[in-house]
Amino acid sequence: MRLELTRSKARRAAGSVAIVIATLAAILMPVTPAHATYGPDLPVSLTVNSNAGPSIMLAQLTGTLAFDDGNTKFRYALRLCWGSGSYPMPNFYVSVNGSTVFYPGQTGTAPAPSGCQLHLFLYNGEYTHSTTITNITLYVTGGWFYPGNTYNSRTRSVTYDNPYN
Repeated sequence: MRLELTRSKARRAAGSVAIVIATLAAILMPVTPAHATYGPDLPVSLTVNSNAGPSIMLAQLTGTLAFDDGNTKFRYALRLCWGSGSYPMPNFYVSVNGSTVFYPGQTGTAPAPSGCQLHLFLYNGEYTHSTTITNITLYVTGGWFYPGNTYNSRTRSVTYDNPYN
């Protein structure tokens, strides 16, 4: 009988040690966060032309954007062309869900295509929002002088719905 109690105690001790080791392993293992997957790239093409005087191209935003299936991020790879007849340099911003405004930071330049000023301005990155992204709107504004010294500006926009919600 004494021998059986010793075996029983040994089994219980081994089981307890195994539970402690498994618990420690679970606690000490690094937790990897779930990564959302991006959907397909959506083409971006938005051109702003003057609407007074001779028609001139003021700005053009092209590139791609993609939403993540977690509904809180989007990535973008955009190029802003400054039309050769416009002044000053155009600008653009992003509205998230119709309220939050996000100004992407310029990440570089490239040689300008025909019809643009000296450089094509590059904007590449990712934006994370604190809540679900239902849509984003890209706004581009360009300016020009006509007639004489009268400054004019024009803004155009395009909205992209998040396909994951």
